Amino acid sequence: MKKEDKNKIIENLAKEIKNYTHFYLTDASDLNAEKTSKLRRICFDKNIKLIVAKNTLLKLALDKAGKDSTLFTGILKGATSIMLSNTANAPGKLIKDFRRTEEKPVLKAAFVEESLYLGDKELDALATLKSKEELIGDIILLLQSPMKNLVSSLQSGGNILSGVVKTLSEREK
Repeated sequence: MKKEDKNKIIENLAKEIKNYTHFYLTDASDLNAEKTSKLRRICFDKNIKLIVAKNTLLKLALDKAGKDSTLFTGILKGATSIMLSNTANAPGKLIKDFRRTEEKPVLKAAFVEESLYLGDKELDALATLKSKEELIGDIILLLQSPMKNLVSSLQSGGNILSGVVKTLSEREK
């Protein structure tokens, strides 16, 4: 491969890594063409970009994208594919679902919310992570709960008060 071609690949990879907030490094090497195609289709449906790259080019692209490639030194060996997503837990859920029927892809590492997760043992934690949108929704629900209680108390108090006034007004007659 020519140096210009390698530089183009590195540029494109670095651009993709910068465009997405989270990425997972996986090993999907033993999947045949049919299973790989199925994995790619599922990734496309879930807005996850799946790219297979040479480890040396991926290291250079990580550095170019502002990520410290030395964190991945022991991990970038053998076949490596990168899953890019803007939802933190989407690739983790996808890998977990896909592995119900297949042995691969195996999680090598993940860079999620500025944290590094190493090894396949972290897959359960990554799949159950809440996305930013889910956390915001939880906070809104927590903030709404006391307000709903206050409104319902005021409404029921108003009904009781009007009932007392009505009863007193009927007594005087």
